[in-house]
Amino acid sequence: MEKKQFQAESKRLLEMMVHSIYSQKEIFLRELISNASDAIDKIYYKALTDDSISFNKDDYFIRIEPDKENRTLTIKDTGIGMNQDELEENLGTIAKSGSLAFKKEIEMEDGQEIIGQFGVGFYSSFMVADKVTVYTRALHNEEGYKWESDGQDGYTIEPFNKADIGTEIIIHLKENTEDENYDEFLEEYRLKSLIKKYSDFIRYPIKMDVTEKQPKSDNEDELIDVTEEQTINSMVPIWRKNKQELKDEDYNSFYQEKHFGFDQPLSHLHVSVDGMVRFQSILYIPEQLPFNYYSQDFEKGLELYSNGVLIMEKCADLLPDYFSFVRGIVDSEDLSLNISREILQQDRQVKLIAKNIEKKISNHLKSLLKNDREKYEKFFDAFGRQLKYGVYSDFGANKDKLQDLLLFYSSKEKKLVSLKEYVERMPEEQEHIYYATGESHERIEKLPQTEMVKDKGFEILYFTDEVDEFAIKMLLNYDEKEFKSVSSGDLNLEDEETKKEAEKQKEEHKDLLLEMKEHLGDKVKDVKLSTRLKSHPVCLSAEGDVSIEMEKVLRQMPDNQNIQANKVLEINNKHEIFNTLVNAHNTDKEKVKLYTNILYNQALLIEGLPVEDPVALTNDMCKVMI
Repeated sequence: MEKKQFQAESKRLLEMMVHSIYSQKEIFLRELISNASDAIDKIYYKALTDDSISFNKDDYFIRIEPDKENRTLTIKDTGIGMNQDELEENLGTIAKSGSLAFKKEIEMEDGQEIIGQFGVGFYSSFMVADKVTVYTRALHNEEGYKWESDGQDGYTIEPFNKADIGTEIIIHLKENTEDENYDEFLEEYRLKSLIKKYSDFIRYPIKMDVTEKQPKSDNEDELIDVTEEQTINSMVPIWRKNKQELKDEDYNSFYQEKHFGFDQPLSHLHVSVDGMVRFQSILYIPEQLPFNYYSQDFEKGLELYSNGVLIMEKCADLLPDYFSFVRGIVDSEDLSLNISREILQQDRQVKLIAKNIEKKISNHLKSLLKNDREKYEKFFDAFGRQLKYGVYSDFGANKDKLQDLLLFYSSKEKKLVSLKEYVERMPEEQEHIYYATGESHERIEKLPQTEMVKDKGFEILYFTDEVDEFAIKMLLNYDEKEFKSVSSGDLNLEDEETKKEAEKQKEEHKDLLLEMKEHLGDKVKDVKLSTRLKSHPVCLSAEGDVSIEMEKVLRQMPDNQNIQANKVLEINNKHEIFNTLVNAHNTDKEKVKLYTNILYNQALLIEGLPVEDPVALTNDMCKVMI
């Protein structure tokens, strides 16, 4: 029997493939099962045009047989098989795809469900095998053949008396090493898990003998090992079923089976697109935030299938970062894959699918907000912060896509409201969307800076997430209404009479204000009389782009650059404390300094900012009490 040599190019490709093309050795089983599925598909497509061929789906299957004693793994199929010429062509020349040639031969439309394209999948078996033996018999052929190779210097082909049509591949596993345990591919549980992981939705049964503990027939208390042939794969994926046939329970069960999370999905989308790019998808909105969501360990992405075969466990390119919480699968016939069928190329199909998915998710969330407010608010409680980060990131590039999904707590409604709802009920004379920042709704409610805005009857949005104000700075406005902090330097809400009185008071007490400003130095940009305060004696406002709340957030950053807001100390000249200041200014300059220190530290405490010298503050308070 003559040994035939691989072509030089093929030999080099084989070496590359075994050592570098595939990232994981376990992939070989996916490739061989996919080839077996293709072989059965070929009979099916032949039967469509050849009346002499009858195709009864129940007669076609794939079988996996591990043999621990001989250290072999056998993959059998009842597919179309190969004759001698096809063995030479498909297995003698690496990267010669019989499936691709068949697809062209019968002029199938692009995207028809033949899996194999590259003709290298069979040779992935040499990642785990030191020898591969193939027994095959082609449809309409009386004679079978045996193909064998160690993957090194060539292969042999000889006639073999095979009773049935189809192909049987026997993998003789490599010897175990310190780094590699090839025996794992003989373990029942490992084979089952690989089949479920990569080939669960192959349309033909993948059968294997499975041993389970069962009660003994004559004594139910005693368990014995019983081996039975089982079908391991599900075959029909849920995403290819009619939506009308499925219930919420079916989608929830699939969520649990795929281990998308330990929670129940809050909502799901079943997507089927047949346009410029074809794909089917099931997407889930989780109920809870994953424990590692805001850590480096979290990986976004959807499971990606090509014709029911798992290609990538997490394809990050299919989801924008602001929708990274979405879980699910995408299955497409139109994917451009690389030679190992593992890594997706950055091509037009991927971008089209991703764009379509992004739009579907966005529309679904808007529908929830409109039609199921309770469920949407539950979602927003878990993932609203991520949407806000999406508005802030990329210099606000995605703000128009996300602004209608945002919710904030309302001073009037005492619940979450959307920006659209806020603007729709704004009084005609209101020019801005007002907001206040703080650690909690209760704390914001007590802020002195909110008094004037509330007195005007204007609604205030409460920002309690550290990202809120940064996101709003990117948003700039909504429906042509600009955002304005109640702590900003100039609210411009006073009437003309109040403005005139304020100017008069400012001129009258300019020396006192200047004295206070000089004493505080660079701690504040200015000291002025307030027009916003009603009952409180003092507050801080800010001028410029950096607010006091933003300063607090930036202080906590690892690369703190000591960025500070331009603070203005505002004094309520209608409060009794102001009269005390005026009297001290006329009689005791040291007391002006004392009162200034106390008022400034009070303003810091109201804002939740740290007091620079707590001991000095307590001493100052004691002086006042003496």
